[in-house]
Amino acid sequence: MLLEFLALSLMKRFLAVVFVSASTSAAVVYCLRSQTNPVPTAGVDRVEDIPTMYTGLANQPSPQYIPDFTSAAAKTLDAVVHIKTMAQVRPVAHQPFQDFFFGHPQGQQRSPIQSGSGSGVIIRDDGYIITNNHVVANADQIEVVLNDKRSYVAKLIGADPKTDLAVLKITGDQWTPMSFSNSDEAQVGQWVLAIGNPFNLASTVTAGIVSAKGRNIDIIQENFKIESFIQTDAAVNPGNSGGALVNLNGELVGINTAIASNTGSYAGYSFAIPANLARKVAKDLIEFGNVQRAFMGVNIRDVDQALAQSQNLSRLKGVYVDGVMNGSSAEAGGLEPGDLIIAVDSFNIESTAALQERLGLHRPGDAISLGILRGSRHMRLSIVLKNKLGTTELLTTEHEIDLKFGGQLRKGTLERLRGLGISHGVEVKNVAGGLLSHMGLQPGFVITEMNGTAISQPQDMDALLDQSPNRFYIGGFYRKGEKRFYSYP
Repeated sequence: MLLEFLALSLMKRFLAVVFVSASTSAAVVYCLRSQTNPVPTAGVDRVEDIPTMYTGLANQPSPQYIPDFTSAAAKTLDAVVHIKTMAQVRPVAHQPFQDFFFGHPQGQQRSPIQSGSGSGVIIRDDGYIITNNHVVANADQIEVVLNDKRSYVAKLIGADPKTDLAVLKITGDQWTPMSFSNSDEAQVGQWVLAIGNPFNLASTVTAGIVSAKGRNIDIIQENFKIESFIQTDAAVNPGNSGGALVNLNGELVGINTAIASNTGSYAGYSFAIPANLARKVAKDLIEFGNVQRAFMGVNIRDVDQALAQSQNLSRLKGVYVDGVMNGSSAEAGGLEPGDLIIAVDSFNIESTAALQERLGLHRPGDAISLGILRGSRHMRLSIVLKNKLGTTELLTTEHEIDLKFGGQLRKGTLERLRGLGISHGVEVKNVAGGLLSHMGLQPGFVITEMNGTAISQPQDMDALLDQSPNRFYIGGFYRKGEKRFYSYP
């Protein structure tokens, strides 16, 4: 009795602390990997469709019965993998140019090896795996461990920081992939399982329900990001990132990505990228090496009561159009400032997150039907979506424009790098104004370092710019081997 009394007292004390903390400080959203980050490599020789089963909710158990999770777990455990990464933190190079402008780093030692852990889902029988970008970004080595403990070295096919998704490839066998559900049909209150490797506890299964849809938790720090998470109360923890959220038919509903917590461990809220969006991004990365992102060319915002009153809107749901860009898809389709977007095709739109998710499912050249409210009139507009260059062309990696730097950047080709006698670098294809133009860089320049850190891909530069947006320098080579440094400002 004494032990029971003490245990009860301690439990009450712990809950009180948690409750007080929750009432006095905001929850923090955490990504669910144990540590780390690689390098997108474009293209594969063969592209096959990712299997899809749109069975919807017809086979879900009736809510008056206690569900049996064993069948769904048995069908999906072998398709969820444990991802282990290793990366050497890049040392800061000592350069006279850097020392002059930024000072000399003191006491620098050789960087240690950093390890990380997460989860992934096999989506094709030839070894393609989807996971979170933050699980594998900047990793030098990626290991995939299957449920039966077989281990493989994985290649990074491509990554998309804007959706926090990445695709890996393992070879040597055929695997049983997980089928995708139609995540549009997921409903609040529906049973789901979370499968992954929390705290390196391999092949862990937890259960919960879908508790909300279309959540924007502002965790992805990227321009043109897409956040429209499925929120669940299935327990997930660090190491679950990239793992599967599945329905009772054993089909993929989402990719587990983040939790809301005051401590960094599960506190009742977890968030998954919808399966439909994950499937589209994965197909793009496999086929093109980058995501075919479609744009309307509008400035938008959510509707609240203040906006509805000031603009005399008749409803609080929808997406308000603040502005329409010249030459954009929206302008060509007849969208006007002040319009309220309430539907895309047959889907109701209640928030900017929902609109961004719908657009994220399309490629440039696709036509969508917008339902809008203009004053008191309901209208339908046909919009042909464009890429960020303002055309309907599907862009390869070479066409990627880095909007932060203002130019076309691509990972240096092996031929170009060998010609300069270097092992890594990012080539400036075009300068379209912005930072590159301001600094004086010319097309053909190969960037090998930024602020003393080695650069292998454009995303490396984006990350460093986020860390030091107001003061940085870039070093590299022109075609004849001439090394140059440029500084900003």
